Amino acid sequence: MIFFCMLPLSVLLIVWDGHSRCLDGSSGLQLVNVKMILSTGFKGGADMKGHKTKCRAVIVVVISIWIGLAGLFGLLKPISNGCVMTYMYPTYIPIPMPENASFAKYGLYLYHEGWRKIDYDAHLKRLNGIPVLFIPGNGGSYKQVRSLGAESDRAYQAGPLESDSYQASSSLGEGLDIDLTDILLPSRYTSMLDWFAVDLEGEHSAMDGRILQEHSEYVVYAIHRILDQYKESRDARAKEGAFVSGILPKSVILVGHSMGGFVARAAVVHPHLRKFAVETVLTLSTPHQSPPVPLQPSLGHYYALVNQEWRKGYEVQTSRAGHSMSDPSLSHVIIVSISGGYNDYQVRTKSESLDGIVPPTHGFMISSTGMRNVWLSMEHQVILWCNQIVVQVSHTLLSLVDTTTGQPFSDVRQRLGIFTKMLHSGIPQNFISSRRLQLPQKSDHFPDQKGKVDSGLRVPSLSGCPSDSQWSEDGLERDLYIQTNTVTVLAMDGRRRWLDIQKLVGKITLFLSRISHLVLACDFIFWREKGTSASEFSSDKHVVEVTSKMVHIPSGPAPRQIEPGGQTEQAPPSAIFWLGPQDMHGFRFLTISVAPRPTVSGRPPPAASMGVGQFFNPKDGEQVFSPYRLIHSVYSEKVVNLKEDHPLTLNLTFSVSLGLLPVSLSLESTGCGIKKSEFEDPGDLEISRLCRLRCFPPVALAWDATSGLHVFPNLYSETIVVDSSPALWTSSQESDTTSVFLLVDPHCSYRSTIRVSLTAAAGRFLLLYFSQISGLCFAVVFFALMRQAYAWELDNPIPSLLSAMESNLRMPKPFVLLVTFPILFAVLFSCLSSEPLPPIISFSIVSILCYVFANGVVVVLILLSLLVFYAAGTAHVFIRKRWQVWEGNFCFSCIRWFINMSSSFASNKVVRILWVNPVLITSLVAIALVCLVHPALGLFVLLLSHALCCHSALFSHVHTKEFYESGNDGETGSMLYNNKHNGDIGKLFLVNEIYTASPQSTRSYSDTQLDVFHHRHGLLLLHLVAMLMFVPSLVGWLQRTGNGQRFPWFWDSVLCTGVILHGLCDSKPEFNFFLFPIPGIPLRLSLAYLLGGYFAYLSALASAPYRAFYAMAAIGVVSLAFRIIQTRNRNKGETYHRSRKHSHRH
Repeated sequence: MIFFCMLPLSVLLIVWDGHSRCLDGSSGLQLVNVKMILSTGFKGGADMKGHKTKCRAVIVVVISIWIGLAGLFGLLKPISNGCVMTYMYPTYIPIPMPENASFAKYGLYLYHEGWRKIDYDAHLKRLNGIPVLFIPGNGGSYKQVRSLGAESDRAYQAGPLESDSYQASSSLGEGLDIDLTDILLPSRYTSMLDWFAVDLEGEHSAMDGRILQEHSEYVVYAIHRILDQYKESRDARAKEGAFVSGILPKSVILVGHSMGGFVARAAVVHPHLRKFAVETVLTLSTPHQSPPVPLQPSLGHYYALVNQEWRKGYEVQTSRAGHSMSDPSLSHVIIVSISGGYNDYQVRTKSESLDGIVPPTHGFMISSTGMRNVWLSMEHQVILWCNQIVVQVSHTLLSLVDTTTGQPFSDVRQRLGIFTKMLHSGIPQNFISSRRLQLPQKSDHFPDQKGKVDSGLRVPSLSGCPSDSQWSEDGLERDLYIQTNTVTVLAMDGRRRWLDIQKLVGKITLFLSRISHLVLACDFIFWREKGTSASEFSSDKHVVEVTSKMVHIPSGPAPRQIEPGGQTEQAPPSAIFWLGPQDMHGFRFLTISVAPRPTVSGRPPPAASMGVGQFFNPKDGEQVFSPYRLIHSVYSEKVVNLKEDHPLTLNLTFSVSLGLLPVSLSLESTGCGIKKSEFEDPGDLEISRLCRLRCFPPVALAWDATSGLHVFPNLYSETIVVDSSPALWTSSQESDTTSVFLLVDPHCSYRSTIRVSLTAAAGRFLLLYFSQISGLCFAVVFFALMRQAYAWELDNPIPSLLSAMESNLRMPKPFVLLVTFPILFAVLFSCLSSEPLPPIISFSIVSILCYVFANGVVVVLILLSLLVFYAAGTAHVFIRKRWQVWEGNFCFSCIRWFINMSSSFASNKVVRILWVNPVLITSLVAIALVCLVHPALGLFVLLLSHALCCHSALFSHVHTKEFYESGNDGETGSMLYNNKHNGDIGKLFLVNEIYTASPQSTRSYSDTQLDVFHHRHGLLLLHLVAMLMFVPSLVGWLQRTGNGQRFPWFWDSVLCTGVILHGLCDSKPEFNFFLFPIPGIPLRLSLAYLLGGYFAYLSALASAPYRAFYAMAAIGVVSLAFRIIQTRNRNKGETYHRSRKHSHRH
């Protein structure tokens, strides 16, 4: 028996004969050199030439292992999300279900907030709020509704949030055909939210399409049950004589977390759902575009089906004459998707997008990093209890209720406008990309505070200023005339700053950063050149107020004053304002002032309001980091020194998305106008402390085309990362770059360092391209099988999998044809279709890197499988040795008696037929399990068949080689034949295998068995990867054991049946080609494997690895058809089966 183990510097081969004796006659152990090892498990029939070829596979494995370990290290590091915990006093009231309910294993609950014990029946009778149904996600619990339910109750009791003094950007309504100024938020809440939650038994809906379908069916039932419960409660109150007012709810708001959001969407398009029963859907961290683990075919098919129904739901049905026949079926439904950002490792932002599924007029996606009052990225589960986002969501849902009717607004534009105003931060989406706010191009036309364009210039109305602002009207003699490029404004001195635009015309742009988050500035006034007197201050022809264009940014709390009169660190910026040259055209002066906030009795004194502004040229602060500079920063960090009076803004452009290569950015203050004494050196730490007292903390604003705006306040040392999805087939050109906008105090000098974080980059690589790597593993094995089949067709020895994979990685021809051709095809397809063209360079590089990583994964699987054969060989030899020791014992007689009884049973005709047809037994058992139980179990039976065949072939090969080398070649054939048919013991321990060649010589028979091993080993690896794709689904199936099971999804059963047919019909090397009766057109298996590899490659690039099952099933069906044709032709005396030139190699 042959078995081996991998060691760090060598490979050990241990050979035992069948009689537990040593071939060299001493220790029972034979060490064989590395060449012999390569001739069995590593090389096969083809030699690896030179050390370069041997090292190629090692390099691939080392790269894959390093990326995997570094990525896991980066992903397992603790995350500081900045969320505040939500506290509650939960009570879950079960909703009674009819006795004939078809979903007895699931449940429905009503949430109640409060610590007092209540009467469930009495509470249900008083039910009269707005129904909201929470749907948990993969493995989630109905109790996860508690945070939303508790904060909604508090929000209803406390009333609406305080409105901002600053107006949101006028660009928020773009593409929605909505005037946000007409969207009025309520001043009080008239109806509370009744939170319901479905109990889905914690089932793993992200792993199986059947579970998803069952969940959506139950949610439809739960929606109807909730609406019926409101009617029952109203009737019960009326029956008791209580006063009944208001109207019954006609719809339920759906809130879904993770896969629960997709279940909500599936329920909306379910044919049994009542019309208008759902009009609003809110999803949290929900993958809409594709499954988070797209491994199971039925899961991908169900996703495609639901998304297609949503697309059809918004299409207008027209007659042949082009007239509209009826409104779209989903015209009343809006949906909002909230993403958790880059800290959500389970679902990517790109997958949570609604693009291509829902039109912009009926929904949008927003990241929590750019969400008003949130500004945080959070993990997948944290989004359910993070107080910042829970509070904002609660107030948003309460704002959907019409105060006159007590029910949610029926108008789609009204509901979508409320979501927009409540969730969007107000920062324009192109704030960084265009490096300026969305202000009108002409200074004579500014939007007024209602967002409408005014053709004339008027005195600014201060109605939008804070009511507690106190402005002085003393006149211009107290104002300050600023002639420098940088200006600092303090609220405490009460003076306006005048800046002469004409004298500062050398600098192009003014950027003002207000650093207090407690006070809102509201007095920015332009003066024309002739309007310089105080009498013209009130003129409505020469001034314009532009305060409403200020943009909020998140900031931490202002440092508290430790003692009266003591100095504290500067507060971070809380709002920014940008004017371009076209905005200042035609004006002479700019005045700036900051309103103080008075002290309120009983509260701590407010921090002093302050503003820092600067006229600067934006090009002075631009920095472009090319891919070479980023890669080089891995080894040598990039240093950028900023001297005092530097540009207030630094625009950093990274040519590679920070979603793929996150960078560690640090800013260390080196000076702030403090001169060193010649007698005492304050030291770096003291300078840094003093500078923090004088300069505001830096702020970074990162912009990504996929996930939007990311804000990093108080930036001194931070890893800048965005949740983008670059270098994908569906990525746009904009996703390949990231813009980072730094706000740095010009009064201080800094030393900034930039370095690519390797662990973060490796973690992002695994997160972004897991689907591609999974599909490319199929392509790698397909290409290796193609190499093996091609060698057999050329009458050459079949190479091992490692040798075949190494040959496919050789440059230039194999690598170009197998690796780069599918990438070129994908780019060409995008050019010819309406799909956006991906970034070609990054798309090609990342795809090739994923392919190399997939090769490393497959190599590791090969080595693990060989290790399993080693363990099986060890067990085999141990049992044979013990068997011979036990032959004289009494216990052995009992065992022999049992074996003889088994032999008599095996003499039965039916049993003999099944015994000599192991392929028939395997196919029946595997297909039955696939169709009736679970596909993974059927594939496991197929794997067991491959493993037993590999074990038998390897055993025969080594035995033949042993006796050939020991000079007993004349006895080999008879010995092997006797071992195979030596009675009960041989049947017990040896696998009954019909070999592909009779042993005419020891050399030819040994090599033939080695070919069988390599061929079946390749099939084993391919079907092992296929079975691993169904392991998540098997986990979900095992969890549901005992709760009622349905048959597997039909499509999964069909595809896995095709995979089983492929494994059994092509189980022997002589079947390794097709030859159909088509004149002059031979269709060989190597071509089928090549096409299958290309199809799996393209499926991986499309982030749909489950489509590789289509290729395997197609090859299996074609193989079965060829076997049927071949059998019929043999019966007729004709055959299209071509044998090899030499069945045995001498």
